[in-house]
Amino acid sequence: QVQLVESGGGLVQAGGSLRLSCAVSGTILSFLSGKDMAWYRQAPGKQRELVAHMSTDGSTVYADSVKGRFTIFRDNAKNSVYLQMINLKPEDTAVYYCNTYPSLFSWGQGTQVTVSS
Repeated sequence: QVQLVESGGGLVQAGGSLRLSCAVSGTILSFLSGKDMAWYRQAPGKQRELVAHMSTDGSTVYADSVKGRFTIFRDNAKNSVYLQMINLKPEDTAVYYCNTYPSLFSWGQGTQVTVSS
């Protein structure tokens, strides 16, 4: 059974940075190499939204709200996906999740990102 484990969240001030990590377990190594992967987030009272996704060929797409500030990257050998976030804003506050794109697997517990003004 595939498990997605997110980590790296925390409380930061506006303008700060965080790097989120997502480890995929319960499957063969190099699982990620054949999957488009993505980061999503869900803010309080809002629906889960797509933040960024990365195709198997390395191409990336970002939500307009995070363009130029967030970078998604992956390490297929480690079955891991990352999200580097800089210049964080209070509106980035949310629980962040990783999954395939589109989402195929059960959601992990996510990692909380809180940005104070």
